This record gives sequence, C-alpha cells and structure tokens, in this order.
Amino acid sequence: MVNGEVGIGKIISVSNLNVQVLLDKSDVSMRSALCTYLDGRRVTFEVAQVSGGIARAVPLSSVNGLRKGMDVFLLPRGIEIEYSDNILGRVFNSYGEPIDGGVIENPVTRNIYDKNLALSEIDIDGDVLWTGIKALDFFAPMQKGFKMGMLGGAGVGKTVLIKELINNVYRGWGSNSVFTGVGERSREGKELYDEMMESGLMDKLAVVFGQMGESSMARSRAAYAGLTLAEFLRDERRQDVLLFIDNIYRFVQANSEISAELGNMPIESGYSTTLLSDVSEVQERINSTGEGSITSFQAIYIPADDITDMAVNTIMSHLDGQVVLSRKVSEKGIYPAVDVFNTTSRLLTIEGVGERHFRLAERTVASLARYQELEEIVAVLGIDELSEEDTNTFYRARKLRNYFAQPFFVSEQFTGIPGQFVKIEDVLDDVEAILGGKYDTVDEGHFLFVGKIPPVEKTALI
Repeated sequence: MVNGEVGIGKIISVSNLNVQVLLDKSDVSMRSALCTYLDGRRVTFEVAQVSGGIARAVPLSSVNGLRKGMDVFLLPRGIEIEYSDNILGRVFNSYGEPIDGGVIENPVTRNIYDKNLALSEIDIDGDVLWTGIKALDFFAPMQKGFKMGMLGGAGVGKTVLIKELINNVYRGWGSNSVFTGVGERSREGKELYDEMMESGLMDKLAVVFGQMGESSMARSRAAYAGLTLAEFLRDERRQDVLLFIDNIYRFVQANSEISAELGNMPIESGYSTTLLSDVSEVQERINSTGEGSITSFQAIYIPADDITDMAVNTIMSHLDGQVVLSRKVSEKGIYPAVDVFNTTSRLLTIEGVGERHFRLAERTVASLARYQELEEIVAVLGIDELSEEDTNTFYRARKLRNYFAQPFFVSEQFTGIPGQFVKIEDVLDDVEAILGGKYDTVDEGHFLFVGKIPPVEKTALI
C-alpha cells in the first residue's frame, strides 16, 4: 500500500507505449489507472487491454528507468482533473496536474470519463450565438450547443481565429471558455497563454494541453480532460460555455498510434478500428441542458488538404456546421480566409435566422460564384467585354469579398488596425447596401479590413 493505492501486480515488460503488468488481483479493467514509483516520481499508465491475468497499459509520460519486477498500484479514482472554480486561469496537462507553475489548495477532482448526460437532460433549443466575426455570423451562424468544425491545412489561420473567438465570446457573451490543445505545439500553447494574460482574459479561461512531444495517451486524453472542465462550468456554474479543441484530428492520430502499439490491425489510411466509437464518445459529451450549454469549435487539420480523408469525414458527420479556411483566399490577403462556398451551418435557414438573412446569404454566395466565372472572362477579354449587369456584379462581388475581411483584436499588435466586433444587424445592412448598388461609386479598397462600413469620404469615390 503506497499513498492509499492498492498493489495489484508487477511489471513484466516495458516499451515506450506499452507496459505489461502481471496481475495478482482481478479488480482491474479497461481505463483503470495504474502507477509505479521511480525515485519518488509517480509514473501513471492507463489500462487498454486485460487478458489472461496480464494488463497491457499505455503510459501517460516517459517510461525511462522502469524495469521488470517493479510493483504496480491501482489508483482507485482513475485519471482525474480539478472540478471546481479553481480551474479558471489555470493550465493543466491531460491528467489533471497544473503545468503553469502554481498549485491548487484543497483540490476537488472528478474522473475525466465520468460525465454523460441522460437523454432527458439534453436541450436542443438553444439561442443563437453571435460571435462578432462577420464571415462566421453571416455564412455559418451558430446556436448554443452546436458542434462547429474549422477545417483547413497548415498556415491558413485556424488558431488565430480560435483566439479571436475566445476574445469575442467573452466581450459579447460574458462567459467562460475552455481551450483544449490536443497535440498542440508547446510554442503555440505558450503564445496563447501569454496573449490571454496580456489581454486580461486568462482568468476567464481554463486550459488543457496535451503537447505534441508527449505520449500518445497524454495527447488523446487531453480531449476528455477539457470536456470535464467544460462540464463543470455548464453543470455547476450553469454557464453557456465555449469549448475549443485544437486539433481534434490529432486526437484521432493519437488513438491510432495507441492501437498500432497494441498490435491491432488498422483500417483505411492506418486509422484505428475504433475510429467511429472514439470520435462519437467525445462528440456525445458536447451537449446543452436547460441550465447551461457547451458550444464547441473544433479545429480539424486536413491531411494533404484532402477533405475526403476518412477521419475528417467521421468527425464532420457529428458537426452542425463547418468553417472552411482556404489557402487560395489567404493568398489574396483576405483574413479570416473563409471559403464561403464550403462553409455551412444547419442554422442558416429561414426558420433559423429569418428570411432576410437567409436570402442575403443566398444572393451573396451567388454573386461571389458568378464573380469567379467573370474573373476568367476578364482575364482573357478584359472588363469592357462584360454587359452592364455583369460589370456591376463583378465590382460588387469584389467589394463583398473585401468586406468579409476583418481586423481582429488578437492581431492588433501585428497589423496596427484596431479589432472590430460587428453586430449581425450591421452586417445585414452593409451586405444589402453593397448588393443594392449603394456603394457602386466607392473604391473597393474602402471595404477592406473594416468593421461596419465607414462613412464614405470624397477620397473614397472612384
């Protein structure tokens, strides 16, 4: 007996992702937490398989120094994380330990797998959540309790957009958020922490990091730890919580690595045979009740920019909408680099947002699609060959494209342009005015990186 933990066996084999334990007790099952001690340091494992009196466990940290014959103990409460107001302003690793240099007095913890809502507790009729980001609110409006995906390859601005959402949701919604870094680069995690501290928002945020250099188990379990923190804010503080997961695709990768180490045969593209159930287990914990809600925004890395990838499609099948960030748009200097043709939301219907918003979105997408066709004609024949109607469509679409670029609060220090939070009513008025020809005599540069369209000065006239 060590620190109240029960001895259950001894190590008989050690590798980087697999510790085998010969059991002398039968009260060990999948997801049981085991540990051993090395020079006063506790090394924790999670049981992945039990067969014939042998448990195969995956370590959460380095196994350097472990050897055969070491005593193994059962952690009766499993893998836990703080479940109190002490989570705000703090940064945790995947198994509940603070990694920001501080300590937690009188900890109150909960197992990271504990919470699942009964069907009768789930509320699907949440209010609309406006983010103040024009492209998102107009093309992909969100409802409280939604699961929204953010798709894009490397370097198109997923993490910057998430930071802006954290900032805007607190400004416009006054609620706490949870950021979960699954396979996150430690440099990006430190940047996020520093920026939130500088902006005074860190005390409104709880953070979990399963860093890229950590074991597969640590990266995978970061998602469950983040969900537990969000559930505390929803169920105990009765808040509407915004949960960010960056990057949910790396959760799938980590589980595939664990499955391969255990000798399981992979399926297409090397993914785990439990791909569907792994993703479903996480997504089904993101729900709303009558007292609070969890709205998730999940960054999804697209391997080789292949949107048909099996893991990407599995994740997307659970989502209520998606925001697709395009490299082609970012190359034009438009940020956020939203691909309006592939960005969708289940809420963008007449019943969900009203007829005016729905019709304006339809007209805008049609105008931008026609612009792409006209762009090829203009490149070959010149603008003078277009009809008056097509000429108007061409220039209005360029102004619309520029209008949905927006200065962000989190990038003020880099751009020198003050961030803007734009109300949806202003967005609808501006889009309607552009489509209606009100700004036909105004240069398209007047619409680039603004919030609401500023008053037209003589210098802005063509």
